[in-house]
Amino acid sequence: MTTGAGHAEEEALETSQILATAKSRLTPEQQARVTSMENSITRGDVKTQKEQLYGQLASFWKDSAHVFEPFIYYLGEKSKLENSEKSLTFAAHLYLKQLIGVDQHALQVWMANQAADLFRLALKLNPGNDSSKIGLGSSYIFGASGASSPMEGIQTILEVSRRDSTNMYAQFMLGYGGIVTGQYDKAIERLNHVVKVQPDNTEAVFLLAEAYERHGENAKAAEWYEKGKQFVQNPAVRQEIDKRIEELK
Repeated sequence: MTTGAGHAEEEALETSQILATAKSRLTPEQQARVTSMENSITRGDVKTQKEQLYGQLASFWKDSAHVFEPFIYYLGEKSKLENSEKSLTFAAHLYLKQLIGVDQHALQVWMANQAADLFRLALKLNPGNDSSKIGLGSSYIFGASGASSPMEGIQTILEVSRRDSTNMYAQFMLGYGGIVTGQYDKAIERLNHVVKVQPDNTEAVFLLAEAYERHGENAKAAEWYEKGKQFVQNPAVRQEIDKRIEELK
């Protein structure tokens, strides 16, 4: 798992770099198609045209090119123009869900920043949305600007969990935050609560195994990796889990 701390020396990624890199990997025909769409804005109702264009670009990158970063970027830009809470939070949560599995820290931070921008806009429309508050706090945990440290993101989520201890999304992200900040005992406590209420929460099960491993409780870690294995169908992944379990014994 990649955390949001300890990589300040890495150069920040710009959106233009991400889009240019993705475009350079397309076929010449696909590049020509994207360029044509990008240059299709004309005079008149530019906002409406941009909404349509961003939707078309998002569809292209998702369905034809199968590249996530430009897909979610254009989806997010479209949602900003629509300025509806539903579209903003949908794009923001997609960023957040995807960035958890990203190994490249600079890309993870770029995604966290994009998600945070969307969550902030959504919270302007509905300041009382707990899911958006948790999302914004989670973005800070993964390095989004606007917070002094991951701990500030955790505090944002704690405000929700203290008011509603049954919010498992908050408990899960607090568990994740505990691992990011090295508070493994707290992460274990939170994640145990999540898997008790949601025993089929695969992410929580494997995260709990990792928390135990980092805390030096290898037997417990092996036990939870074994439990998590039941959710995995891919033979190669199951083999990797078995290897991890053996190393912990």
